[in-house]
Amino acid sequence: MKLSGLMNRTRAELPGLAGTARVDRRTESLLRRIKPGEIAVLDQVDLDRATADALVAAQVAAVVNAAPSISGRFPNLGPGILVDAGITLVDGVGADALHTIKDGARIRLVDGAVYAGELKLAEGVEQDADSVADSLVEAKAGLTHQLEAFAANTTEFMQRERQLLLDGDGVPDVEVELAGRQVLVVAAGYDHAKDLAALRSYVREYRPVLIGVGGGADALLQAGHRPDLVVANPDHVSDEALTGGADVVVPAFPDGHAPGLARVQDLGVGAVTFPSSANEEDLALLLAAHHDAALVVTVGLSATLTEFLDRGRSGSNASTFLTRLQLGGALVDGRVIAMLYRSRISVGVILLLVAAGAAAVLGALAVTDIGDALLAWLATTWDSYVGPLVGGLIGVVKGWFA
Repeated sequence: MKLSGLMNRTRAELPGLAGTARVDRRTESLLRRIKPGEIAVLDQVDLDRATADALVAAQVAAVVNAAPSISGRFPNLGPGILVDAGITLVDGVGADALHTIKDGARIRLVDGAVYAGELKLAEGVEQDADSVADSLVEAKAGLTHQLEAFAANTTEFMQRERQLLLDGDGVPDVEVELAGRQVLVVAAGYDHAKDLAALRSYVREYRPVLIGVGGGADALLQAGHRPDLVVANPDHVSDEALTGGADVVVPAFPDGHAPGLARVQDLGVGAVTFPSSANEEDLALLLAAHHDAALVVTVGLSATLTEFLDRGRSGSNASTFLTRLQLGGALVDGRVIAMLYRSRISVGVILLLVAAGAAAVLGALAVTDIGDALLAWLATTWDSYVGPLVGGLIGVVKGWFA
């Protein structure tokens, strides 16, 4: 009788937050598949802001992280964004959870534990605003070590890739003309969609070369633009972005191996590889620099020290500092361009000023002797010349249709 009672309990009677589990060790793949109301199950140490923003935009019900969302190495921003958005975050359930929680299964979360029906699959810690704040305070102590690692990796990159940085050795040729032109480089970073929308007037006026980096290629398409150049692992980009006529540059390891190259070849799209240990954002900037772009405007790229560290990949960021030195004053954050456009006087304001000026002139004429004389002259001119001319034209038109 007891067993029968348990079997007859409905899902509605079981406590906790319930939803369909979407499981993937690769966060990029998970974000492409997850739907609103589902529970994301991932494995990402130090959840970064870009991932958290994408999960919020996907309207997930909850996030279950196999790894610690805040490891203590540095104060990363992702967990706070999820908690502030009201998304349940269950942290540190262990790597085995990626196997015990089945993709597409119905699960529920109760006080940091993950259940399938009555069966407990995994258990971690449910984060809240207070626990996240406490963890971030402790994580600030790790900043010194992260800065030291960043400096060491930057020095190592300079020694390893000095020919690329100084002489452009290994930079591939592309068909799109970059020399002397303005270039807009778009990556799928923090607030990239909002920043890209703010640059619509700039894109319309200056027609810059549009470079999509990774998910930035699809971001350009979603904003109504078509990329001229795509720098990305093809496995992370849609078929539409790859087959839309853009030049495709596939990042490769220093030994020449280029993950995802087979996919772009299967689509019948020509591509060139770019062997380097730099991250793909910096590869796009180096392409623009060594092909003599006049100005490089960026959207979604890391711009501050906090953003660099928030990505949690100090090794892959080693190229960032030196790449930006290479571009110097030619590199501009897109938010600056958008701010300049917002400060410009719009056409509507100009028309309003013209209308106000015309009204002031007419008002002045109406209350002066000059105004009376001018109105009398206009009336005489109309009666003598304009009126008969208009009447004659009307007569001709009527004759055509008679």
